[in-house]
Amino acid sequence: MPIESGSCASARQAKQKRKSHSLSIRRTNSSEQERAGLQRDMLEGQDSKLPSSVRNTLLELFGQIEREFENLYIENLELRREIDTLNERLAAEGQTVDGAELSKGQLKTKASHSTSQLSQKLKTTYKASTSKIVSSFKTTTSRAICQLVKEYVGHRDGIWDVSVAKTQPVVLGTASADHTALLWSIETGKCLTKYVGHVGSVNSIKFHPTEQVALTASGDQTAHIWRYIVQLPTPQPTADCNQTSGEDEVEFSDKDEPDGDGDGSSDCPTVRAPLTSLKSHQGVVIAADWLVGGKQAVTASWDRTANLYDVETSELVHSLTGHDQELTHCCTHPTQRLVVTSSRDTTFRLWDFRDPSIHSVNVFQGHTDTVTSAVFTVGDNVVSGSDDRTVKVWDLKNMRSPIATIRTDSAVNRINVCVGQRIIALPHDNRQVRLFDMSGVRLARLPRSNRQGHRRMVCCTAWSEDHPICNLFTCGFDRQAIGWNINIPALLQEK
Repeated sequence: MPIESGSCASARQAKQKRKSHSLSIRRTNSSEQERAGLQRDMLEGQDSKLPSSVRNTLLELFGQIEREFENLYIENLELRREIDTLNERLAAEGQTVDGAELSKGQLKTKASHSTSQLSQKLKTTYKASTSKIVSSFKTTTSRAICQLVKEYVGHRDGIWDVSVAKTQPVVLGTASADHTALLWSIETGKCLTKYVGHVGSVNSIKFHPTEQVALTASGDQTAHIWRYIVQLPTPQPTADCNQTSGEDEVEFSDKDEPDGDGDGSSDCPTVRAPLTSLKSHQGVVIAADWLVGGKQAVTASWDRTANLYDVETSELVHSLTGHDQELTHCCTHPTQRLVVTSSRDTTFRLWDFRDPSIHSVNVFQGHTDTVTSAVFTVGDNVVSGSDDRTVKVWDLKNMRSPIATIRTDSAVNRINVCVGQRIIALPHDNRQVRLFDMSGVRLARLPRSNRQGHRRMVCCTAWSEDHPICNLFTCGFDRQAIGWNINIPALLQEK
């Protein structure tokens, strides 16, 4: 065994003295410096094959990580103390705030106000930014303003679209993945007519503006125009569907379905063949709508085109190309020859047919994911909804940026606008339905509990402004459509 020389022994003793001296100095400094020094000394005393530069770098990185965790721990302790203080101040008013629902900045702001000002802040200032708190305040109010009136159960698969007839008798139409379209009595919930002419999923249904004729789009690559004749049954007294148990928020899994089969369409009259079949697409026809006057119809397809047809001759008038990916929806202006189409390419396009000799197109870019729908409102506005969890209101005269943006917590499906009151109904993937005004202010959320509301994704909404009983309809992939009575004056007053 090699014998250590005297010079080496003295050098080692000097080194150990320096270590002990440095350790005594570190003990007088902060705990952070003490831990860093101890770690460094431990690594220096170990027999490591790492170069000293690498070991120093690791020590610095470990020290930074430890400091970050320590700062976070101290910050959490401070936030918890602020939450406890805030809850004590609010205890007299019977309100408490969970720390998960408030950001650090909000807590600091609230802590600096008086008790009365804190209560007012919770109800007003943070109305838009803390949706969970708003939901707790609006539970009773929303239930009183938005009442479930009738459920329409009879489809055997999810319902993609819902629409209300524009002529008498006013009926409700639903389009389903079970290859059928059903017409319902709004008052009684009874199925009046079943259309079985399609051999694929029925993705859209729209009623003719003046006649008892419906237009349906299907996964069988066609759109059908078919006539219906209905006789409304005598309304029966309905049970109060608005009474719920004490819990307003009862979650359902995606496997939950309405109780029972509810095949209310088995004994209703059936229409088996269309008056006209529109066949020009090479892919799924996802939506269709009537142009003003009802003499032409437009269809949107997964083949990336929209087609304009002459209804009487079934001839293709225009093929609207330009989208880079599949189309998701199409909508026509109620009074002008304008069409808007939306696509998975994150854009929607405005097509102008007011001049018969030329049709122009404008492209709207503002979403970051699939534009699921775009609809016209009064005047020169278009409202678009997207899978990027936003809804944007646009002015047709200024396409560069939206005039209002609504940010939500879930993907938005086929929206609809109450034209007279300028209220937007938003159906979500997370089974919620929310109401906003055109400026982006949230008005209400439709009740959803263990006894009412949709149990799965809500696919579409439709307003019926003139109906005395139900003025909003929703449909979802839980195989049912629901009719709601929205007390619009009270809703706007709450705003």
